Amino acid sequence: MADYIYVDNSNLYIEGRRVSAVKTGLASNIVEAMKLGILDHGYTISFGKLHQFLTGDDLSKIKRAALYGSRPPPNDSIWQYAKKAGFELHLEDRNYANKEKKIDTGIATLMTKDAYKYGKPNEDVFVLVAGDKDYVPTLNELRADGYNVEVVFWKHAAQELKDAASKFIALDNFLDNLRL
Repeated sequence: MADYIYVDNSNLYIEGRRVSAVKTGLASNIVEAMKLGILDHGYTISFGKLHQFLTGDDLSKIKRAALYGSRPPPNDSIWQYAKKAGFELHLEDRNYANKEKKIDTGIATLMTKDAYKYGKPNEDVFVLVAGDKDYVPTLNELRADGYNVEVVFWKHAAQELKDAASKFIALDNFLDNLRL
């Protein structure tokens, strides 16, 4: 499916909990879940299942599978599971207000670097697993230069991001398949 994969873990995780909240009846729709902050706290994505979903069966084709997120507390082992599943970890410290920073720009920077340093236009597939429109300028530039950039995310991803992608794949139908 992909040659290069870039995952915004927090974006995927939080929005997946919203999608699950709608599916389980905690919220009537995704807009309500977003406005009221309704999450299914019992839903967790399996890094192994996510990696398998994104890479398919031919692991020899994968040139990078990067997972971005905030640095966990020292006693938290969650990222060890991601690494065992095959992801290269990119962890950033939260700021003084405990807000996640440098994730979107880190992904956009690495994606651009990989494309122009190692990628082959019209041949390699770059997959972004994120849903916000901060990535639109990166996708627009890569596509203008002949790169195939797919977005894999929940259906409620920003429409502008979906439009910027070569292809959009909604994860909603795979919610239970990706469950830990």
